[in-house]
Amino acid sequence: MSRIGREPITVPAGVSVNVAEGNVVTVKGPLGELNQTFAAQLTIAQEGDKLTVTRPNDQKENRALHGLTRTLLNNMVVGVSKGYEKQLEIVGVGYRAEKQGKKLVLGLGYSHPVVFEEADGITFELPNNTTIIVKGIDKQAVGQVAAVIRSKRPPEPYLGKGIKYTGERIRRKAGKAGKGK
Repeated sequence: MSRIGREPITVPAGVSVNVAEGNVVTVKGPLGELNQTFAAQLTIAQEGDKLTVTRPNDQKENRALHGLTRTLLNNMVVGVSKGYEKQLEIVGVGYRAEKQGKKLVLGLGYSHPVVFEEADGITFELPNNTTIIVKGIDKQAVGQVAAVIRSKRPPEPYLGKGIKYTGERIRRKAGKAGKGK
């Protein structure tokens, strides 16, 4: 049995889960609503405030889908109740971020500003001009948007300049060795 797959999911108060025909799951909560279709061979059952995922047999594909399905369901429940966020830091002289309406405008040393628009449940917060917080209810979408923002100027190994996740350690390299003789 999958250790992750057999764990029941506790549904908090204020969150409703609806499992329809074909394993189409709709999760509604105070922050929004998420829909997803899961593999038909797995059984998703709700008893009270607990959600359980069971598999019909121990075939390799079913074992793989068991833990995945449970984790995706749990991410949906947590997303509509608490939400997700990724925090990014901008390091470098002259690099900055600002918010103009629903747009995130980044000055990253290019000849043009890099612009991102808020879309489908993703919002940007800027506590200061070098910190970006990406928020949303869909864990995958939050991580994807944060990764795309980071990819516009990834941290470089010599000075550490660029966009990095908060808490990320940048592996530093030594600079020039200079004249040895």
